[in-house]
Amino acid sequence: MISAATPPVEAQPTVKRRWPIGVELLPGGAHARVWAPEAMQVELVAEPDGCATALGGEGNGYFSGTVPGLGVGALYRFRLDGGEMLYPDPMSRFQPEGPQGPSQLVDPHRFAWSDQGWQGRAIRGQVIYEMHIGTFTPEGTWEAALKQLPALADLGVTVLEVMPVSEFPGRYGWGYDGVNLFAPTRLYGDVDAMRHFVDGAHRLGLAVILDVVYNHFGPDGNYLKCFAKDYFTDRYKNDWGESINFDGPNSGPVREFFLTNAAFWIEESHLDGLRLDATQAIHDNSEARGEPHILTEISLAVRKAAGGRATILVGENEPQHASMVHPAEKGGCGLCAIWNDDLHHSAMVALTGRTEAYYTDYRGTPQEFVSASKYGFLYQGQWYGWQGKRRGMPAYGVPRPAFVCFLQNHDQIANSARGLRLHALTTPGRLRAMTALILLGPGTPMLFQGQEFAASAPFLYFADHKPDLADLVEKGRAEFLAQFPGIAGPAMQAVLPKPHAEDSFTRCKLDHREREANVHVWKLHRDLLRLRREDVVFAAQRVGGLDGAVLGEEAFVLRYFGEEGDDRLVLVNLGRDLILRALAEPLLAPPSNGAWMVLWSSEDPAYGGCGTAPVEQPDGAWRLPGHAALVLGPAQDFPTKSDPTKSDGDGGNTTPVIVVFQGSETDS
Repeated sequence: MISAATPPVEAQPTVKRRWPIGVELLPGGAHARVWAPEAMQVELVAEPDGCATALGGEGNGYFSGTVPGLGVGALYRFRLDGGEMLYPDPMSRFQPEGPQGPSQLVDPHRFAWSDQGWQGRAIRGQVIYEMHIGTFTPEGTWEAALKQLPALADLGVTVLEVMPVSEFPGRYGWGYDGVNLFAPTRLYGDVDAMRHFVDGAHRLGLAVILDVVYNHFGPDGNYLKCFAKDYFTDRYKNDWGESINFDGPNSGPVREFFLTNAAFWIEESHLDGLRLDATQAIHDNSEARGEPHILTEISLAVRKAAGGRATILVGENEPQHASMVHPAEKGGCGLCAIWNDDLHHSAMVALTGRTEAYYTDYRGTPQEFVSASKYGFLYQGQWYGWQGKRRGMPAYGVPRPAFVCFLQNHDQIANSARGLRLHALTTPGRLRAMTALILLGPGTPMLFQGQEFAASAPFLYFADHKPDLADLVEKGRAEFLAQFPGIAGPAMQAVLPKPHAEDSFTRCKLDHREREANVHVWKLHRDLLRLRREDVVFAAQRVGGLDGAVLGEEAFVLRYFGEEGDDRLVLVNLGRDLILRALAEPLLAPPSNGAWMVLWSSEDPAYGGCGTAPVEQPDGAWRLPGHAALVLGPAQDFPTKSDPTKSDGDGGNTTPVIVVFQGSETDS
């Protein structure tokens, strides 16, 4: 039974609040503030007793007021204009019963953080690891994920990029259908479980950034429109639902909502930054009025909330607009980095031979890899046949760390008929060679969960929606995948995994015991990341710090220039053995002492390879092994290969040191 509301009270704008919206604790109760410009009356209803408190109108669309007796853990919802429906708080910090249930009042100060000395991480020098909490472990919880983090730190990962965790309906999902943007989903644990994960990551030296969706809301459980229709707009097309109103009438409170959310994650959850989903669908024409773009304001809000800690802002941007990472004072959005889809697409063509759908405009040639290494994006304004328009914009001079480079991510694995990992689609030698190119490249490398040990689990699209919506999602997913002719046929369409099937979710859970079963894959990634980190030439990530040349139909060389003559050569041959009898390429010229030596080989037996013959033959010709990558440096250089028997001396996990090898190597 719902009791009658207390008499309306005047708003109390003088109450000192941390955030402009939401319900915050006060001595003896709480203070609530919500934007509902079309309502005449707003009440906060405590549950389960149904005690209602009327909030006072401020005259600007906001309602606010003190709610006596509302304490930590209390459940509540809002009632608008005396209606029967009760709605969760738009800024709810937790939804213990999911998005359809009541909000819970959370004390943001009760968690005992231990990361007071943590200074965050800037983008330069980082290695990102994308993870989905629900499938990263069999348990699918923050607590279980935390137990696996020491292994990632030992691997060489420095930044965890967590796929969206904002509350969404159902028992499982990717998280991109979030509807309560301030509330971490109940599926992975409570609010403190997430904070414990972040705190533990910081103790291991790992930064944590959160994937956030600011371009649309999920189709089920979103009640924002009940509070204000102006959260959304039909002025822009959106592939995933209604677009957000960032620049139209009454857009001020909408912008405030998202700016608050960005700052909230940094301040209350101690996150180290954000990954912004599909920024091309964040429509904002404010710049036409001389006002900053919402992404620019998000960048500023995140850095302000960090209070001096270093932060990382990564954008996904399908058209690859380099302006995303230009400084705000130069007309950009001020992000730190942007995903490099071009390099991924070229690598997929080279490794699989398939040029369907959005791989149509790539050939996977040595020149594409040389160009991507030197310039970042391959398309910087040229005509793009698949879309029938120009793609990208000039990216010359963009810092190398601003390009996030990867062979796998959640989208690209799932955008296939069976969600297979890349090791199931190509040969081991080619994959080892391409892995070396990505992990030693000048950009910021990113791994997808399980890639480091060749996980057997697929990664499918899964979403637990109610039946009618599930049918629509299944149909839409099949239509999307039909852009690949191989998947468009009736035989393949008939066996596509159903997104709503529980098996589509459970099959994606990692088995971390495979780390030992596939230790050769783990060693490959660990050694490459250590080489990247400890070799000053690879670690430099300098603009103009490398050049490259095509050596054969499927072979190329990259020369990384050191500042003291300590250059490095990365030789990649994705084809058959190649004999170079004429060395008319100045990038192959030896260092000042006249000799190169092999510092690292993807064909090391420790990685599952078959050994490496000397590069230079007795007659002076060079022999490049097929399906392999080699790193060469000046003779008598410092060590570069892991020795698992040595430790860092910190008494913790065993960490490899580097030993020199030349010619045929063993796992010393």
